[in-house]
Amino acid sequence: MKAILALGNPGRRYLDTRHNVGWWLADRLGRAWSLPPFIETGDTARTGGTVHGHGVEIIKPLSYVNRCGQAVHQLLRDEDFDFHEDLLVLVDDVWLSPGQIRWRRRGSAGGHNGLASVEQALESPEYSRLRIGVGRPHDERIDLAEWVLAAMSGADEEEVLATFGRAVLGVECWIQEGIDPAMNRYNRN
Repeated sequence: MKAILALGNPGRRYLDTRHNVGWWLADRLGRAWSLPPFIETGDTARTGGTVHGHGVEIIKPLSYVNRCGQAVHQLLRDEDFDFHEDLLVLVDDVWLSPGQIRWRRRGSAGGHNGLASVEQALESPEYSRLRIGVGRPHDERIDLAEWVLAAMSGADEEEVLATFGRAVLGVECWIQEGIDPAMNRYNRN
């Protein structure tokens, strides 16, 4: 089974914020693959099915971004689950411009509390992630935490949403062939 962990914050207040672009892409994947609606079970919302012959589960942790690693513990209970090959994390990235996407096999948390939580749960930085650019504030006095918890401008949101078609194809490539082909074909400058 392939697991796609989409980082975001629960609640109406955070729905349209930069920190929730992972959830936006998770919703797009669910629609693209005609999966059933997300169902809340415990501290996650989940959907899944078969995608190109592979079992896939999309997971939205409901425990806020900085504690999303809790959802990883549930995955690790399955002895057949190999997070090096079977886990993909969808995450916002302030270091990338809106509309940029970057596939990575491994890496640091880069100051992202959600990635730090995942890394702590896995006890490893060796997991695949799809970073979705949300841009940085133009004014250095703006706090990054406030920035990611705010809504994007209409133009920035359009840039992010416009890249989702390519992101869906990349996730399908990851499911079928792994992270290296997805990185080689779908990283976008």
